[in-house]
Amino acid sequence: MKRPILLSAIALLLAVSSTLYAQDRSSRAPHSKFYLKVGGGYFFSITPGQFPNVGPYPPQDLHTQYNPANPNPLDTISRKVLTGSYGQGVRGGLSVGYNINRYIAIEGTFNYFHSSKNLMTRSLTTVVGSGQVLGSITSRGHVNAVDFAPSFVFSPGLEKVNPYVRFGVVLPLWGRLYIETDALQISNPPAGLPLPPGTMVKTVIHRQEEVKPNVTIGMQGALGVSINVSPRIDVFVETEYRNVPVKSKSKEVTKYEETNTAINGSTGAALQVLSTRGLNDLSVAERNTDYVTTLDKNSNTEVRKQGTKTYYKNDNAPANDLKSYINIGGMGFNAGLKFRL
Repeated sequence: MKRPILLSAIALLLAVSSTLYAQDRSSRAPHSKFYLKVGGGYFFSITPGQFPNVGPYPPQDLHTQYNPANPNPLDTISRKVLTGSYGQGVRGGLSVGYNINRYIAIEGTFNYFHSSKNLMTRSLTTVVGSGQVLGSITSRGHVNAVDFAPSFVFSPGLEKVNPYVRFGVVLPLWGRLYIETDALQISNPPAGLPLPPGTMVKTVIHRQEEVKPNVTIGMQGALGVSINVSPRIDVFVETEYRNVPVKSKSKEVTKYEETNTAINGSTGAALQVLSTRGLNDLSVAERNTDYVTTLDKNSNTEVRKQGTKTYYKNDNAPANDLKSYINIGGMGFNAGLKFRL
């Protein structure tokens, strides 16, 4: 007698549980297989390499000392090769995704990236004993970029806490390497200028240039977890790796300011401004550069310098220089929200 009663109670419990479960599922807001994600994060450089040259200046931190008593008046005090990557910085993205099934989805993400500034070259020349600066140059660069990253997402399809892996490619849509340079030089005045004895010329230059990239393709992968907080919203956190090598296509000087001032050689006091140069005073070759894989006799290269002005084989055409490579990949962390549509 007890067995039939027990079996009847179990059957009733299962029926009630099934009814409640069905009601719970029917009470959830219906949604499509599409979803949106918005997020951001910070990336770190993990594949440092040697930075490209900044014009004629190699990627090094150099300190030399001028000693007129020596046959070779310039002594090297220190020299360090500058390495790094443009993959370190902040990134924000907007994704559109589609769930093929419970376990597999496809995503397309538009990302904006702003890298940290990197020291690309620095040179300092001082006078022995006094430490007076005769010349210095410092260049720093950073990258801004927009890319599109299609990918596949695989997960076990859990309801509340759902881990996932994502991998795909990176297609840069737009990007620029911005380089900012400040230079100073103390030199003897040109012969024939009516200046007092002991006068020197102080040249100060500030310039900005933009390097445009060639079309390229990279790869990306991520490991993350999505946490359900409401019927339509998840919070996600992930660690992501990117490898995006980029080679240069062309360069343009977008800002140039040069001032040459006569100064007292002993006190450094300014006497008079001798001349100035601006962006419109640069030749086409000084202002624009096309990068090539090989320089030969037909390349538009430098032939001579006169002060700060550089003359090329053809001053009315872009100069040629060797291609350089940078990497805007790295490893970082992202977090954001996922909205089921």
